[in-house]
This record gives sequence, structure tokens and C-alpha cells, in this order.
Amino acid sequence: AVTDYVREEFNRAEALQNDKRAGTVGFALTILQRRLASSPEAIYQSLRRRRERLESRLRELELLQRGGEVAPVIPAAVPTLDAEEVEDLEDAPDNEVEAAEEEILDQATAARTIAELKTEIESLRRLEALALGVRRSGEDKKWRELASLLGEIFTPAGLGGRVSEAAPPPYGAGAIPPPMPSPRQKLVLFTEHRDTLNYLESRITTLLGRKEAVVIIHGGMGREERMKAQESFRHDPEVQVLLATDAAGEGINLQRAHLMVNYDLPWNPNRIEQ
Repeated sequence: AVTDYVREEFNRAEALQNDKRAGTVGFALTILQRRLASSPEAIYQSLRRRRERLESRLRELELLQRGGEVAPVIPAAVPTLDAEEVEDLEDAPDNEVEAAEEEILDQATAARTIAELKTEIESLRRLEALALGVRRSGEDKKWRELASLLGEIFTPAGLGGRVSEAAPPPYGAGAIPPPMPSPRQKLVLFTEHRDTLNYLESRITTLLGRKEAVVIIHGGMGREERMKAQESFRHDPEVQVLLATDAAGEGINLQRAHLMVNYDLPWNPNRIEQ
């Protein structure tokens, strides 16, 4: 349903015959599709914020209309981007990208009239209700896969994992047994989106049973806070998971980690290299 909405709005944006505005709306819709692929939390929160911001814009327009004024649907404060500027934004620092994404995703619309804006808001309401249903259902395949991995690496026999104490060893006499998973292993987990980061922090701390087992780094943190989180991860045996947005991906020595997981694959291949 989200993909259908994205496709319809892309077509409306193209029909505007205004490259910069179409580029901005296209960028907003692309972010929405990326968040859909990230987590139920990310798509739910993104749809909710977009609906709330567009409803706020609708109220402003209706007030102006009652006062006899005519205003464009898109607010002047929303930046407009052409294809080159969208590409530049992909290479910008994490916190700049995050700020631009929020502003554009929440407000850029292809609606040209109050009636069109109302129709889009209704579509967003339906999508938000669907997303809330998915979020509440707890059916999240990506999370289940990650939870299974966490169980395997952080408990000696896994959380219901594959190794059983009663099972015979799968190696011959005199052979060196494979290493058992250790509760002291360390995992780095990257996500592209702050909503997904918050979602994972809550789920992982619940699964591991200790809030102090997880440290986070994101674009909204200062340099000192980030360094403190890194040091905790590297030297504190109680800290098992570093959960980070791309802000943690550059210029940081994370050789203490045993495993890295990209919960979302960055669209920019340079970020995967970093």
C-alpha cells in the first residue's frame, strides 16, 4: 500500500512540470520507501509525522482562504532540490542528511489544491493505520532474524539456539572443537534511520535483559558523547552491542567487534566501504 502511494505521488509530482519541486517530492517519497524497508517503527513514525505536518499546513491554508487570501500548498520554507542537489545530499554528513530528510519528508507534497491535499492526508491516515497494525502485530521478520543471531552469539547455548548440552560433539576424537559462542562477544549494528535505532535499542535491551549491554551513536550526538560510547564499547566487558547510524561509520576504530550487521544497506556504496 505504501509503494502504491509512493508511485501515485511520483506520477503527480512529474505532472507538475516543475523539476525542482518534482525532485523534492521524489526525494521525500524515496525516503518513505527506504523507511518502509527498514522497520515497522520507522515507517509508522514517518507516516504519522508526515500526516501531522500536512494537516498543519491544511489548517494554515484554510485560515488564509477564510481571510480571502490565496497561498500555494507547498510552504515556502521547504527547500526544493534538483537531481544534482539530491545526489550531493547523499554524500553529506549524517546529521545534515537526517535534518534535511525530516524537513522534506514531512512537508514536500505534489498537491496543488486544498482538495488534493485533503485527499493525500486521507491516504496517509489509511497507511498510518495499516503501519500501526503491523507494528502492534509483532510480525517483523528482520527483527526475528537478528534476535536469533543475538541468541546464538551472546549465550553459551544460544537463546533456544542450535547447540544442546545433551547432544554429542559434532567432531571426532582428538579434533579441536569449534569455539563456543561467548557472552563477551561484541556486535556492531548499523541502521540508516533514527526510528529504527530507537526500536532496536528497546528490543535488544529487552532480549538481553540489561540496558547497559547496548550503547548508541547517532548524528544528533556531540563528539564527546560519541567518544564516550565508543570507549565503553571497546573497553567495558558489560557492553555487548554498539547500535549506530552512519554517524559512527567514519573514522572510528572498531576492531574490538567480532561481528558487524547492516540492518539497512546504505544506498550510497561509499558508506558500505567506510
